[in-house]
Order: sequence, then C-alpha cells, then structure tokens
Amino acid sequence: MTKFSPEGTLFSTSENSSYLRSLSSLTEALHEGRILEAKVKLCDTSHNMLLDLNGIKGIIPRSEGAIGIKEGVIRDIAIISRVNRPVCFIITGMEHDKDGRPIIIASRRLAQERCMQSCINTLTPGDIIDAKITHTEQFGAFADIGCGIPSLLPIDSISVSRIDHPNRRLLPGMNIKAVVKSNDNGRICLSHKELLGTWQENADLFEPGQTVRGIVRSIEDYGAFIELTPNLAGLSELRPDLKEGMQVSVFIKNIIPQKMKIKLIVIDTFESEPVFEEPKYFYTGSHIDEFRYSPVGCNKEIITYF
Repeated sequence: MTKFSPEGTLFSTSENSSYLRSLSSLTEALHEGRILEAKVKLCDTSHNMLLDLNGIKGIIPRSEGAIGIKEGVIRDIAIISRVNRPVCFIITGMEHDKDGRPIIIASRRLAQERCMQSCINTLTPGDIIDAKITHTEQFGAFADIGCGIPSLLPIDSISVSRIDHPNRRLLPGMNIKAVVKSNDNGRICLSHKELLGTWQENADLFEPGQTVRGIVRSIEDYGAFIELTPNLAGLSELRPDLKEGMQVSVFIKNIIPQKMKIKLIVIDTFESEPVFEEPKYFYTGSHIDEFRYSPVGCNKEIITYF
C-alpha cells in the first residue's frame, strides 16, 4: 500500500521545498506528476485557491479544490477553510498572464483521487493509520487521513472513559494514531480507544495506597466516576462538592481486576481546568484484529473485533 499522509506533513520537507524553489523545479514536478504541498495565500471571490510558490503565481481552480466540489457533494467551506494552511496538489499545466509571467495550474482533487485509489480504498477494518484532527463537533472529531480527505472519529470511540465533547481529548491540528473501524466505499470511520491500552495495562500504572489526580467524568446516584487515564476510571462515594469536569485528588483504596473495579476516595477538589495531555499509545503496530479490554479472569468480557 502506498503511503499518503495528512496535509501539512510534506510541507516542511527538504524534498518538497526543493520542488517549490524555482520554475524549472516546478516544471520537473509537472512532468513527474509529483504531489507537492504549499500554503494557500487566499481564496478569490470565485473560491479559486491561490498558492504561495516562492514568488511564482499558482492557482487551484475551485472545481479542482477537493473531491466532490464540482459535483456539489462537498461544500465550499472545504476550500475556504484552507487559507493560510498547506494543501496538497498535482501540477496539471502552466499558463502565462498578459505580461508573460508564468501561472502554475494545479489540482488538489487529483492528489486526493490518487490517495483514494492507492491507499484509502485498500484500507480494511483493524488497520492502524496516521490522522490529523481538523475540527470537532459534539458527536465526534473529524480527521485528515491523507491529502485532506476527511474521516469521522465518533465521540464514543475516542476513549473508554466517557467525555462530553471530543475537545476534552483532541484538538484541531493534533496528529494521532487511529484504527479503521469501517470502510464504506472509501468513507472511513475511525476508532481510537483500542490504542490507549487495556484495563489491566492502565491499572498497572497505579497501586492501592497511592493518592493521584483524576477528573470527575460522571455523577450517578450510587457514586462518582473518576477518570485516572482516558481508558480507566474508578468509583468514589458521592460528595456534595463534586461536579462533572472537576479535577480531584483521589486515594486508591482498592484495585479489583476480577470485577474491573477501582475503589477511590476523593481527598480534595480543584476548580481549575484539567491539564490537556497528548494521547499515550500502548499499541503501536500497523494492524489489530481484536481488542480485549477486560482483564483475564474477569467476570465480564469486553472485546472489540475488527
């Protein structure tokens, strides 16, 4: 499978820079059909993207701005949101203005189609890929999985510990690893929690008797669920001062793998916002067939099959 990366990955590489440095190197890229990246300086009133090519004018016509733009399937926000950001493109030709200066004509759509054909269409459930978060919504995060092609990461697939919004874990511009959950004719749905470790792997980071920090994720009639890691939560008794999203320090009373339970006692509460942390991955391979979250010997089995 040919490797394609989220937009912005190629931008600062020496190879990409060498192709953008002159008209002759851009002409070479044209003949080679090379995928390049450059920043969008602006979108004109017709939503054509103008590229920054080291003093040489470059343009991606609106119809070439993304797969589906020409057909009306994709809205123009997919183009105008790229201003001041790198985009991938393939040079398709060269024209000259009335003063004889060269104008590079390029297509982002062709680069995306190549990515679809050579990479994304070949992905199968369980494949682990690089992705870049582009924006978040209440129901999930959208990620670039290659050449600006979007994919959805549903909120319930981000981590085992429940969150009320994806931006509790993921921010635009963040590079992550993700698992292909499904591939419906090139429409990729992702998952993330399977890479954040099993219950036991996360529980092994702690010991009874420790006092550690946590985040209140939900308050129920029978207790409060306190997140210790994105894939691990314990239960404490209720206190009137507990609120969802609050930082707390908790004493670990007991860890019970057979019941997949951690008993906690809240020691103190803090009103400040939780510190944002990059994901820590326990699995770094290229494919996973199943993810067994529950520990061996547990009364309850929690398994994800791909």
